[in-house]
Amino acid sequence: MNRFAFLALYRSLTRDRLYAALNIGGLAVGIAVFLVLGLYVRFETSFETWLPRHKQIYVVQTVWNLPDSPVNGAYPYTMSGLLDQIREDFPGVVGTRIRGGKGAGSVLQDGRATAENVAQVDPSFFDVFDLPMARGVGRAALARPGDALVSESAARRFFGTANPVGQRLTVAMDKASDYRVTGVFRDLPKNSDLDVDVLTLLPRTPPQENWYHWGSLSFPTYLRFDTPGEARTFESKLFDFVNRRGGELAEPGKPATDFQTLRLLPITRLHLEPEGQESGSRKATVMTLGLVGLLTLLIAVVNYVNLATARAGLRAREVAMRKVLGASQGALVRQFLGEAILTVALAALAGLILAELGLPLVNAAGGLSLTIPYAVVVPALALLVLVVGMVAGLYPALLLSRFPAAAVLASARTPGGGRAGTRTREALVVLQFGLAIAFTIGTAVLLAQTRHLRQTDLGFQREGLLVVRSTADSLVEPAQRRALVNAFAALPQVKAVTIANSAVGGTGDSSSDNVPLPGVPGNGPSLKWEIVGPDFFKTYGARLLAGRMFDAAHGTDDAQKQHLAKGINIVVNRRALSTLRFPSPEAAIGRTVGGERPRTIIGVIDDLRFASPRDPNPPTYYLYYNEPERIGTAVTTLRFAGDPRATLAAVRAVWQRNVPQVPFNADTADQRLAKFYEADDRATRLFAIGAGLAVLIGCVGLWGLASFNTARRVKEIGIRKTLGASSADIVGLLVGQFLRPVLLANLVAWPIAFVAMRHWLAGFEDRIALSPLFFLGASLLATAIAVLTVLSQSLRASRAAPAWALRHD
Repeated sequence: MNRFAFLALYRSLTRDRLYAALNIGGLAVGIAVFLVLGLYVRFETSFETWLPRHKQIYVVQTVWNLPDSPVNGAYPYTMSGLLDQIREDFPGVVGTRIRGGKGAGSVLQDGRATAENVAQVDPSFFDVFDLPMARGVGRAALARPGDALVSESAARRFFGTANPVGQRLTVAMDKASDYRVTGVFRDLPKNSDLDVDVLTLLPRTPPQENWYHWGSLSFPTYLRFDTPGEARTFESKLFDFVNRRGGELAEPGKPATDFQTLRLLPITRLHLEPEGQESGSRKATVMTLGLVGLLTLLIAVVNYVNLATARAGLRAREVAMRKVLGASQGALVRQFLGEAILTVALAALAGLILAELGLPLVNAAGGLSLTIPYAVVVPALALLVLVVGMVAGLYPALLLSRFPAAAVLASARTPGGGRAGTRTREALVVLQFGLAIAFTIGTAVLLAQTRHLRQTDLGFQREGLLVVRSTADSLVEPAQRRALVNAFAALPQVKAVTIANSAVGGTGDSSSDNVPLPGVPGNGPSLKWEIVGPDFFKTYGARLLAGRMFDAAHGTDDAQKQHLAKGINIVVNRRALSTLRFPSPEAAIGRTVGGERPRTIIGVIDDLRFASPRDPNPPTYYLYYNEPERIGTAVTTLRFAGDPRATLAAVRAVWQRNVPQVPFNADTADQRLAKFYEADDRATRLFAIGAGLAVLIGCVGLWGLASFNTARRVKEIGIRKTLGASSADIVGLLVGQFLRPVLLANLVAWPIAFVAMRHWLAGFEDRIALSPLFFLGASLLATAIAVLTVLSQSLRASRAAPAWALRHD
């Protein structure tokens, strides 16, 4: 472009400042939304890509395929000793295990313990995960059982500014041991699920009895292969490996792989495909928000094209004069394309500024820590400017350059593209508002579903519950657990205390087994089982549907003292009734299931939902232990009255008096449940921001189009008023014309929103109905916004005096 072209662009923008603000502002907002959501997608899809050999690392997934089982699906965990057996059958395979991680251990200093991200790994850890080191050489520093590596931040916490190498550190995991710090690794980035601050070696003697128990899910096993081909070849051998090694999984006449298989998942996909229902939901959420960013940018581009084509007629005489003076069509196309690219560049700069200013708000709303990497964003933005400028400016450039000079100069009226131009602009408005209405429907559904999850009946009273997870620490002896429970119960605000191997929030063990049914061949359906202590159902406020609760006065209730072959009493939840083929709660009472391990049902309770609302609530039976403090995972739950903070402080004081050497870890049921809603709440807020800005951009485009069309119809309006039309008639005519594409937009919006929201809601077992009210409400809201948007233009046009309109058109 020469200086005359720049001058023409400057005059074009300054002559109509409102048009420039609408066009550049709408595109800037669209680019800002695209940038922010693009940064979010980039962050979520970049997990573990910081690892030097991330493309060669795979996690071994355990895939369950059990009939009527609540645990079916792929899990990134294996039995503890899987790597040992793999090395025996496939010598030379490079792999490691990571036992522990976030909050799995503690560090003792000055008689006090603090919870830390402690992990135990194999000596081959650095053959798989080559962590960047700040001090020492990783592989050599983690060579002996007494060695420990710490992160930079952990080193500062433990040793201040002193050199940590050579210092002693007491680390507790299973038991407290003294370690010598032999190296410091760099703090792991935020885009990592490897939550480790202290690394020690796995003990040579397995710390668990079920180390080689096929069917257990203990901790992740990672393997490294030089090429994807090697990984595929190895994966193809896992089928025979499971059948050969996993004999305890098999039934007579059926191989082990009918129930469990193993497969490899690239570590870079693990964050978006963690396990179970969460796998699809997390990936779908990221993809949805990325799509929102793209569609918002599309709406902004469509808005730019719409305003540019509408305003093209106002430059028709300029184009005609240029043609008369010798300008070719190609020269005009280049000029207007250049103007479009420069306009998009201005919008991109404004969008980058808006993104930088809005990022702190988005981070606060979404619980994120996104930053703009300018080294990546600026080149990408330059490419975006070129592409969007070409796409957005091509049609207006071709339209302007084709105006016939003689016809334009001879005409008293500036051309507007004819019927084809009007139809094109209406189609663009339909597309704009169709996407905006779909966003509005989606936002309403997301808000309603997240609100439903927070208010839905979980089968227990969530208020006034405190979960003390630290009683499950292996350093707490059974006698200390009993003393702690008695001390908790003595607090005036505590109304009930119980111990179980699980608690609200998903804390504890998750185990299941098959329950043979009388007269039904096979091992029977799979049910989850939980161990509960005295007052468990009372503490949670569970609802009894039939029968009775556990009672220490009944000897067969205490499964801890009964031999399974002789029979025990159990309580089942509502979901287990259909699984065990009982038509009603009353029909199950007194019935015995379990085959060689008879279990008699004495009570049926309503379902207790402790875990994520995305996970199916499993059929469950409960075992009663009169001394639950002796079980391996003994989680304590308290029912209290009054201020949660005061109760937490009192419980913490009791803990510090009794077991100060073990870190205290407790929170309320509401806090425990909140973690299940965080991802969907964050997605809802980001989606709502994108949807609101998409509607705003659509309104900007509609307002600009209304302004253009009413300006072109001044003479028509004057004639109508001269012939007797009232201002109300004029307003009704103009508003009705502008509403037509908005109403047609529902034909685009409703199918898109229905398919997208039905797919999203399918990820929840407990979900709202996809009511027509969401669609009607969004359409009415869009219609109201559209009416308000064009009403001011219509009113101004209808109030113009006919004589003035006929004289000045």
